[in-house]
Amino acid sequence: MLKGINYWAFPPGKDGKPVDVIVAMKIAKDLGYDAIELTVENSGTISLETTKDTAENVRKKADELGIKLVTLASGLAWGASPTDPREDVREKAVENYKKIVDIASWLGVETILYLPGMVSAVFIPDFTPQLYTDVDRWAKEALKKLLPHAEKNKVKIGIENVWNRYLLSPVEMKDFIDYFDSPYVGSYFDVGNVMLYGHPEHWIKILSKRIFAVHLKDFRVDVGNLNGFVDLLDGDVNYPTVMKTFREIQYSGPFTSEIVPGKLGAVEKAIASMKLIERMLEG
Repeated sequence: MLKGINYWAFPPGKDGKPVDVIVAMKIAKDLGYDAIELTVENSGTISLETTKDTAENVRKKADELGIKLVTLASGLAWGASPTDPREDVREKAVENYKKIVDIASWLGVETILYLPGMVSAVFIPDFTPQLYTDVDRWAKEALKKLLPHAEKNKVKIGIENVWNRYLLSPVEMKDFIDYFDSPYVGSYFDVGNVMLYGHPEHWIKILSKRIFAVHLKDFRVDVGNLNGFVDLLDGDVNYPTVMKTFREIQYSGPFTSEIVPGKLGAVEKAIASMKLIERMLEG
């Protein structure tokens, strides 16, 4: 089991600034993680302004530390969505993702996390809900524009099931992925994100070989909102069944613990839980 931790899990330092990327990689390695999922931000070491030299230096340092860079995430699409009603914003989203693909390629990353669009999101209250059919059309148009660039750079696009009120079932996600008929379009499956309206083991069986990467989270269904996300193994995810299903589909990609926002002790606690989850995977 390739155990990873997302960069967002690391809390800011005493000065309020994000932890240095290299420092985060070293901490992750020392704690026993196999990989770290870096994130593209508005500013910092990994951003849309990152150069090839900078990214390759980060890759080299990761190699020296012995920690893998397999996936790359970003939250930029919440501000510039591929399905925004404004055409110029949709174009900006595509260009942002093209740069994220470039950075992934320079880092040696296999898969980027991709937000295909949103009907609305509870944490963006000023965003006007968009008609589902419009979102579906815009999402396909945007990904068609991005896909040739991803294929050229041999970077996989992992579409995440996230709280965007779009692609709400495993059948719909499967059909969306299959629409593009490309080995570079698949799922970045988030175990915890489906708990409010589904069962992760069903998604895993239906998506099967389409799953490129996995986020591990936990969720308490009776809370019913964003406060329902809790530490791994503290929620309602039936992890023995979930991991058995991953074993059945012969999934061999990364499992990354995603903790947002980062908090003291979270990275340390997550690795302990992931080692227990690893035993479930082994059966």
